[in-house]
Amino acid sequence: MKAPLIYLFSCLFILTAASQTSSISLDQIWDGTFRTQGLTALHSMNNGQQYSVLNFDRSTRSTTIDLYDYKTLSKLKTIATSQSMDAIPYFTNYTFSDDETQVLLETEREPIFRYSFLGVFYVYNINSKRLEKISEYKIQEPHFSPDGTKVAYGRNNNIYIKDLTSGATKQITFDGQKNKIINGITDWVYEEEFAFVRAFEWNASSNKIAFIRFDETEVPEFSMDIYGTELYQTQEVFKYPKAGEKNAEVSLHFYDLNADKISSVDLSKTYDDFYIPRIKWTNDPNILSAQYMNRHQNSLDLWLINPATNQANLVLTEKDDAYVDVTDNLTFLEDNSFIWTSEKDGFNHIYHYAKDGKLKNQITKGAWEVTAYYGFNESAKTLYYQSVEHGSINRDVYSIRLNGKNKKRLSLQEGTNDADFSANFTYFIKTYSSATTPPKFTLNDSKTGRLVKNIKDNSALLETLSRYKFSNKEFSTINVNGNDLNMWMLKPADFDATKTYPLLMFQYSGPGSQQVANSWNNSRDYWHHFLAQQGYIVACVDGRGTGFKGADFKKVTYLNLVKYETEDQIQAAKQISTLPYIDASRIGIWGWSYGGHMSTNCLLKGNDVFKMAIAVAPVTSWRFYDTIYTERFMRTPQENPSGYDDNSPFNYPELLKGDYLLVHGSGDDNVHVQHTMRMVEALIQADKQFDWAIYPDKNHSIYGGNTTMHLYTKMTNFLHEKLGDKRTN
Repeated sequence: MKAPLIYLFSCLFILTAASQTSSISLDQIWDGTFRTQGLTALHSMNNGQQYSVLNFDRSTRSTTIDLYDYKTLSKLKTIATSQSMDAIPYFTNYTFSDDETQVLLETEREPIFRYSFLGVFYVYNINSKRLEKISEYKIQEPHFSPDGTKVAYGRNNNIYIKDLTSGATKQITFDGQKNKIINGITDWVYEEEFAFVRAFEWNASSNKIAFIRFDETEVPEFSMDIYGTELYQTQEVFKYPKAGEKNAEVSLHFYDLNADKISSVDLSKTYDDFYIPRIKWTNDPNILSAQYMNRHQNSLDLWLINPATNQANLVLTEKDDAYVDVTDNLTFLEDNSFIWTSEKDGFNHIYHYAKDGKLKNQITKGAWEVTAYYGFNESAKTLYYQSVEHGSINRDVYSIRLNGKNKKRLSLQEGTNDADFSANFTYFIKTYSSATTPPKFTLNDSKTGRLVKNIKDNSALLETLSRYKFSNKEFSTINVNGNDLNMWMLKPADFDATKTYPLLMFQYSGPGSQQVANSWNNSRDYWHHFLAQQGYIVACVDGRGTGFKGADFKKVTYLNLVKYETEDQIQAAKQISTLPYIDASRIGIWGWSYGGHMSTNCLLKGNDVFKMAIAVAPVTSWRFYDTIYTERFMRTPQENPSGYDDNSPFNYPELLKGDYLLVHGSGDDNVHVQHTMRMVEALIQADKQFDWAIYPDKNHSIYGGNTTMHLYTKMTNFLHEKLGDKRTN
């Protein structure tokens, strides 16, 4: 076999081997040794000259909201501090009212699912120093009215409004009931897959609230035992629509504060089965925009709705042979024309539409993706965005005129550049990192990108890192199955090309995802560095179906999730194994969630390549996963049974030859432990030996207390035993 076609294009690491003397330990990865400093809850003030951040004093365990000047970066004052608030030991987040005279303070946060949580919230008046508790109960998603006189929130599946002038609280919906009706807060599947929780919105005049109502009555229930510490376990029961099953029936409603009346606009006759993934008021306080999507998610409609006249106008439709991604970038300009992002030309780009939905122009163009939209400067007719124009593993900040002319690259360092613009777009705070550089925060001029001042550079972390043995992260492309795939590789710091090393591959591989990115380490990256210093070579390849290389590359996996992704990982491993320093008899693969599905499939279908695999919280059958995610890529099991079953590993457990570690949390509300139990039973009946672990009451992230250390110690020991040379930590 020929050597793999691998093109190296960056392998520089800023820390010299001569200065690295210590080996990192597992506990240091999570004990704060390598913690980065940042700007928490950064908010640009309305005047465009100042910004605020949330600061936490570890010595006093108190929090402050501090105000800084953009031009000088000096601290001007403390807006609020928990040390002066008897009712609040510390707060964890804050939100200003539109006029910035009041702040909503979040305390006693209690997680529900991935994004949702309950909390105790206070309104702090900056001028009077008055602190007012919104509710005696824990509530969800409190939100100021634009005029700052009221706060709307969710509690017990209903919507409430607190009048901050009178102190009175009014309940506006009354039919909310657990596992039946939800008003203004998303159900589990919307939260997880459409990534939002607050399903209500104030209009600009503060006299109407639009909200989505979820009727979950006919959605099947899922239950999880919660073992806890008591004599008898309890049970968590919630509505979870699995692929092909009944979704919640959604409807759009409006509450008129002046009339104290709820109305609705019924578009259900337009669709057989539909989602409402986004609602947003236009600049006109009487016109709401609502995005409706069919169940197959290959058609997305943008409606403009007037609740006063009960009139709904369809202004834009996006269609795709596979699926349409929901956009978060809808922005209404002063004339109610709007900015929209779309993949309709094969890459994600920015478009400008008139208020009636007629295309004015495509603003960005090219064989590259827009990855973030930052905003529009009305006075300069300029918008700002992030893209991968300089390589799909990198991110850069750009400005461009509304007419698509005068594009400027505002970031010049290769790596991951992100931006937070001042309210008047005079400045932006740039966050930069790469595989060699921890996050740097700088103040930059928005017209030219010119550096104005350095804010934070994590120099203390760099000093810490200089004492440890870290490896170069080598970025490359590898040609696999006719595609140039992005890849990184970590070799031991004392790498010797005359020796051979075991190879561990890591991947996620889900649609539109990316693991090969030129950005700073997360905790898993540090674990990979730890393994490299233990004598492993670690590699990651983003195969077909991953993101930021165009719609065709991403959507090739449509109707056949995990098929092509598995083929790419197996073939990549075969090609890498021909390198003279790779021991082809010691190749492993690991992944979490979608990546756990992938590592399982690779071990089974690539049993002549992979010696071992670790699967954490894996999907093992898409029949068990939720409607929105699964059907977006697979349609329903009734329509596509072979797509669901041909790549479900518990349908071919007899293929297992190597060593397999299977891990799950019993309290996983996302990928249920049912996936692992079915895989376990299939392996038992096929008389296949394997290792497995269940973490009681732990969710999809499997953390809390000593859990993370225990999990990574288990995985490390498994690697040493099955792939390494039986070393211990």
